[in-house]
Amino acid sequence: MTPPPEKATKISRVLAMLSKPKGASLDALCKATGWQPHSARAALSGLRKAGHVIERLSGDGKKKGGSSYRVIAAPEAPK
Repeated sequence: MTPPPEKATKISRVLAMLSKPKGASLDALCKATGWQPHSARAALSGLRKAGHVIERLSGDGKKKGGSSYRVIAAPEAPK
């Protein structure tokens, strides 16, 4: 018997978006999760505290949601 698939969570969706080569904008994260911008930023902080290294890619500053974020390193596995 095969185990049931893992339940997709909002944070797993965020991690998938951040793992793409171009990352994801704050606006895209909000649209994908239904979160307010402050909640999406809090999720990014939580991922950083969990050990993910998240890079902020600067936008042109004029475009809405100009900055994007991407994961450049996952947390190390416990030894």
